Amino acid sequence: MRTVTAPEGGGRVLPGWRAVLVVMEHFWIWYRRGWRATVVSSVVQPLLFLLAFGVGFGSLVDAGGGASQVTGGVSYLVYLAPGLLAMSAVQTAAFESTYPVMSGFKWQQIYWGMAASPLTPGQIAVGHLCWISARMLSAGAVYVLIIGLLGGVVGFGIVLSLLCATLCGTAFAALVMAFASVVRNEGAAFSAFFRFVLIPMTLFAGTFFPVERLPEWVRPIAWATPLWHGTELSRGAALGTLGWWPALGHLVYLVALLALGVGLVRRLFRRRLAI
Repeated sequence: MRTVTAPEGGGRVLPGWRAVLVVMEHFWIWYRRGWRATVVSSVVQPLLFLLAFGVGFGSLVDAGGGASQVTGGVSYLVYLAPGLLAMSAVQTAAFESTYPVMSGFKWQQIYWGMAASPLTPGQIAVGHLCWISARMLSAGAVYVLIIGLLGGVVGFGIVLSLLCATLCGTAFAALVMAFASVVRNEGAAFSAFFRFVLIPMTLFAGTFFPVERLPEWVRPIAWATPLWHGTELSRGAALGTLGWWPALGHLVYLVALLALGVGLVRRLFRRRLAI
């Protein structure tokens, strides 16, 4: 049983975004020293996917004349790059929203220290989520640069694609943080999450091929995933193929997921840190 004492100064808390920036500053100070540990998962891994599928397998698709059927006439590398941008954002969200959140409660217990300062549990949760979003944006910017060097960028729409991928990852991160905040024993819970949620979603949510190629009974499951909406937005923005109404539908879905996730994670952080 753990009790959080009231902040110094008669319960005074920092206002709004100032508190969020304080939480982000904490993670930034750590990241300046430990950024090398995140390079593989945030940059190298999606780069390997791009080289293996976009350059390697993509050359076979293009040579076999299948590109026009699968990609709408562009090369497979150009088709795949924005999808991998969204996928890498979701993967970063999953990794940053599981074990680090549990560590904040259970191992390093940094959340308890923050809650004993002029920070509320809700501010701590939103601050950590904003840091994860900043991580996705910065890693995605590096990835976009690499895509451009490999010839996978066809226009300035890739910048909007990066923002769409970050929104997708943030919405997913908020929901995963809410899940992680109630996990007490990480062994089975996180293993099941990665095995039965994250991996199938990255394979069958439209990153590597259109969802229409899946069996009909699987498609509604793919359409319900945030990654499919993020992939459609990112690819449509990069290639200029997405209409206004479909784009609005994808945006509304992701923003609704983000609002739901933020509401849940703030409530669950308050409950956990009040024990």
